[in-house]
Amino acid sequence: MRRDIHPAYGPVVYQDRSTGDAFLTRSTARSAETIAWEDGNTYPLVRVDITAYSHPYWTGAQRVLDAAGQVEKFRRRYGTRR
Repeated sequence: MRRDIHPAYGPVVYQDRSTGDAFLTRSTARSAETIAWEDGNTYPLVRVDITAYSHPYWTGAQRVLDAAGQVEKFRRRYGTRR
């Protein structure tokens, strides 16, 4: 590998904006914000909109669309093609 072309890879804390939950991982993401973590160290803080803590698929708050109802609604509005 060539030297000095890769971004720094190190520990970063990601925080979910909607739930406030955070987790420590390694990443190349950079941030001017920092946070004191449970282990007593300070890490860069990256705030994100969606994580597994707030994503509808993982939280069980997923909406179920009625596909058959949508088809019938379309047919009522535009008729059937014959």
